[in-house]
Amino acid sequence: MLFIQIIYSLLIIVFAIPTLVLFIQVFFAAFASRKARVNVNDAITDRVTVLIPAHNESSNILPTLASLKAQSTKVEVLVVADNCEDDTAHIARAAGATAVERFDQSLRGKGYALDFGVRHLAKEAAPDYVVIVDADCVLESNAITALINTAKHEARPVQACYLMRSSAQSSIKTKIAEFAWLLKNFVRPLGFMQLRLPCQLTGSGMAFSWSLISKVNFASGHIVEDMKMGLDFADIGFAPVFCPAALVYSDFPVNEEGIKTQRTRWEHGHLGIIIKDVPSVLRKGITHKNLNLFAMGIDLIVPPLSLMAIMLMSLLMGGLALTLISNAFASLLVNAVAVFAIFVISIMLFWLAYGRKAISLGQLLSIPYYILMKLPIYAKFIFHRQSEWVRSKRDE
Repeated sequence: MLFIQIIYSLLIIVFAIPTLVLFIQVFFAAFASRKARVNVNDAITDRVTVLIPAHNESSNILPTLASLKAQSTKVEVLVVADNCEDDTAHIARAAGATAVERFDQSLRGKGYALDFGVRHLAKEAAPDYVVIVDADCVLESNAITALINTAKHEARPVQACYLMRSSAQSSIKTKIAEFAWLLKNFVRPLGFMQLRLPCQLTGSGMAFSWSLISKVNFASGHIVEDMKMGLDFADIGFAPVFCPAALVYSDFPVNEEGIKTQRTRWEHGHLGIIIKDVPSVLRKGITHKNLNLFAMGIDLIVPPLSLMAIMLMSLLMGGLALTLISNAFASLLVNAVAVFAIFVISIMLFWLAYGRKAISLGQLLSIPYYILMKLPIYAKFIFHRQSEWVRSKRDE
């Protein structure tokens, strides 16, 4: 029985760490100052290229290109039509962008497309700054200006506020996914920004000076290549910084197949990073006295929202069952209840401060049902993990 008590105590400590990290991020975001540290409206005179990796995006890329034309800063646009079977390149050229085509069925994925695009830029007169945007995203009119001004001021990679939107007809599962995305890509990095800590790179709306982007090897089929790239930058002293003034939006697919593929890729990639990279990241952060790298590692140990809820509820139910067997577990159960309460308080504080526009209180209370629907994704991670990039099926 003593052995079980020790194991359960260790589990409480392990689960308490990401719970406290989440609470700190939400708390500081809830009371964040709205005043920007950088004047994001300063005119840009530097040469800026927007790099768009695209695979069969002929039905989605025009709104992206239109939003770039509407930017307050003039930009050049390079589209890498990667292994396309449609007329993505033709549509991009007709809309005024430069388009190059890449064909290599053995090396597939966003990382290879980005590497091809950067090497193409290097052959010409390289730009001062490169902004990476996915082919299904739209940017608010001042997004590029805000990103470049922040990149100049901080001399580090910059991540825009990249959000996913659901439609009015979307299912409650998609609405809750939008809620979780808002927490992950806006509230948590905003909380860390108040503490002058870095953020993760989240894939779209990433800005780099040419001197930085030329240091990176993009050629990888990693399904969360952007997250890994952010850690690599932090390791060499250039941890990414969050720019909430730059807004980038994408829409969830409506079809169930596209939603399932998208969620599986994101969550399997995140869990893979936690298992494979986080221990070494934390160790490096401590041994090299690299606070920013350590902070990014601590941020990464916060699992996807639904998995975190499953873990904490399992901890609670396990403690309750053990207490019914022996009163020796009663004090440990109190600690487990406290950890779970901190998690619930964090979610409620987030909903009150930012989440009410995404979901109603009734939808918030239905999250346990949504969590049960996510169990197959986590089971698949254990028995049949997705390790290669797979494009989400779009709505034509």
